[in-house]
Amino acid sequence: LHRVQHHFGYVPKIAMRVVARQLRLSEARVYGAATFYSEFRLIPPPRTLIGWCSGPACRLKGGERVRSVLEAELGIAMGENTEGDRLGLHLAQCNGTCEHAPQVWVDGKVVGPLDALKTVGLVRDLKGKT
Repeated sequence: LHRVQHHFGYVPKIAMRVVARQLRLSEARVYGAATFYSEFRLIPPPRTLIGWCSGPACRLKGGERVRSVLEAELGIAMGENTEGDRLGLHLAQCNGTCEHAPQVWVDGKVVGPLDALKTVGLVRDLKGKT
């Protein structure tokens, strides 16, 4: 699965069938492993990846509201990409930059602290750049 993801940037469903056949496992077992481990992506990577921080500091400082605004403005749910894979939203874990809470990471770069208005502005800026 790691090799497949390295080659394609994600793990397509058809590749899971091939891996299952090669390893003489059921497709369900391969799918189970691919969905259990968070480092595997089942959709193509977006051009711009937004990671929403799910850490306690971000949640206490309004991170859930930031998530709601992100999903509404992007028109996607957590773990999805916008049409054409321009922008993607995924769940991220705390990385210890809590002084910026609530925050997101845009292609790995910390953006925060955020509120609803700043989040709307961020998404609109990102939509304009991609």
